[in-house]
Amino acid sequence: MTAFLIVLALVALLVVVTLIKSVRVVQQQTVGIVERFGKFKVGLQPGLNLLTPFVDKVRYTIDMREQVVAFPPQGVITEDNLMVSIDSVIYFQVNDPVRATYEISNYIQAIEQLTMTTLRNIIGGMDLEQTLTSREEINEKLRYVLDEATGKWGIRVNRVELRSIDPPPSIQDSMEKQMRADRDKRAAILTAEGMRQSAVLSAEGQKQSAILTAQGDRESRILRAQAEREARILKAQGEAQAITTVFNAIHAGKPDQGLLAYQYLQMLPSIAQGDSNKLWIIPSEIGKAMEGLGSAVGQIAGITQKAEGPFPEPDLGDAHAVEVESGMGTAATPDAAVAEADNAVQEAIAAAQNAAVSSRSQQATPPAVTSAPVQDNPPQAEPPLER
Repeated sequence: MTAFLIVLALVALLVVVTLIKSVRVVQQQTVGIVERFGKFKVGLQPGLNLLTPFVDKVRYTIDMREQVVAFPPQGVITEDNLMVSIDSVIYFQVNDPVRATYEISNYIQAIEQLTMTTLRNIIGGMDLEQTLTSREEINEKLRYVLDEATGKWGIRVNRVELRSIDPPPSIQDSMEKQMRADRDKRAAILTAEGMRQSAVLSAEGQKQSAILTAQGDRESRILRAQAEREARILKAQGEAQAITTVFNAIHAGKPDQGLLAYQYLQMLPSIAQGDSNKLWIIPSEIGKAMEGLGSAVGQIAGITQKAEGPFPEPDLGDAHAVEVESGMGTAATPDAAVAEADNAVQEAIAAAQNAAVSSRSQQATPPAVTSAPVQDNPPQAEPPLER
């Protein structure tokens, strides 16, 4: 009984182990490589798969997703014999799991070594400047070589990227100095161009300012000259009108010799009002001189005895009209004016005779001549002129 139970347990255990060996679950995007007695049998697809127990065996499990592998920096010599350090990243995907399993033992290591040798071949034909500025070209060449080499392994290289290209520290320092010098040069050029443009703009501004100032000065001078000319013209016209008005008024009034004599007598006090005139001698023949004064002045000054020609009276406007209406302008006629002038002349002659008498009485006492300044040309008595 005991032996039967032991056999039954062994049989049950064998059945369980057989079931486990015959059932295999494969994950999505994964392919299982099944070998039967060491030979490839089939590739297991994702899901539940049944195997022959103790005969079939899952040798490898291949991930069919795109994989990313980063390789450590590798030293590469450029065409100008400079050592640069380059690290790269490879994006690849397994297309044929059977070939990826049996055509290459370790495809990741193979891709790494192939990438290193291809980089050395590509970078060896470029100098440092081209290496630093031709990343796209290097990536494309490297991807083409890797894709062609890994195609027989069932692998497709999708993309290759160079993460960094590091030249030696001394070269980096030299490059920084060169870049700094280039930037300083461009800054100096930009500064010089700015100063040049500023100087040009300043010169243009000064030129325009000088031109505008000159134009303004010229226009102001022209305007001042025109204003001065018009002012002189107006002044001359005013003086001409004033002279014409006075001339017409004098001749319209018809003055005679008596009026001129009266005007001369009115000027005598003004003649005697000088500071240097300490002695004024009136001749005794002043009466006779007054009689012919008008004719003498007229002959000397070129004044005619009688004015001829029409001389219109000056227009006095409203004041003359008011004066006429009030009776002031109608009181005097030309004959009355002449009579009044004669009376004024006689009064002036009488005053002059009285002054002569008083001067004779003063001549009785000799004056202090020494204290008075001597006149160079003492007034001489004019000869009496016949009226």
